[in-house]
Amino acid sequence: MTGPAAAGPALIFDCDGVLIDSEPLSVSELGRTLRAAGAPVSDADIYDRMIGRSVAEITALVRDEHGVDATADLPAYRARLADRFAAELRPIAGIAAALAALDGLPRAVASSSTPARLDLTLRLTGLWDAFAPHIHSATEVARGKPAPDLFLHVAARLGVRPADCIVIEDSIAGVRAAQAAGMRCIGFTGGSHAAAARLAERLPALHPDAVIARAADLPDAVARLAAARA
Repeated sequence: MTGPAAAGPALIFDCDGVLIDSEPLSVSELGRTLRAAGAPVSDADIYDRMIGRSVAEITALVRDEHGVDATADLPAYRARLADRFAAELRPIAGIAAALAALDGLPRAVASSSTPARLDLTLRLTGLWDAFAPHIHSATEVARGKPAPDLFLHVAARLGVRPADCIVIEDSIAGVRAAQAAGMRCIGFTGGSHAAAARLAERLPALHPDAVIARAADLPDAVARLAAARA
């Protein structure tokens, strides 16, 4: 589907590490799960190579590399993580104000997380209503990030052209997916996992259209990209 030109850019947000400060919790529990299943995978390796990918893709990667199938351990992983989310999860600092400043632009979530996890985390952090009904999971497409499928699917659901979209991403896989979709991209390095994942070093190396370290800087970054395209 190719939609009409948008009056302003459509904003497509990754969730984990962009809207919610979830990555340290997720990596901690995922690393624990994979090691208990017998895979010699460190948290540093998860930060380095797996951020931005779905858990299904990560377990497939671990199976291919180490011959360990952790699928049976995933229900317990999800239950532990849900408990930690309920106790510890917070939105990214300043994201609610940034979204309010960007009110009026089409917006959506495009995440590698499952629909159930998106429902849980966005409701816990009070962000669900800012995006519903356009909250989309990689389970809706054949290939997850770094393939462009999810972002192209979300653009079609919004009724806009890929060229009229700006993606906000914190992962290597996500930035590559946005670029493959022909969309502009803002790299975000403001999550609490940024140092562990070396985002300030690695995201600029991919040459996104902008890189910001605070949610407060997002409205200005969007305005600059919109003016450059006008």
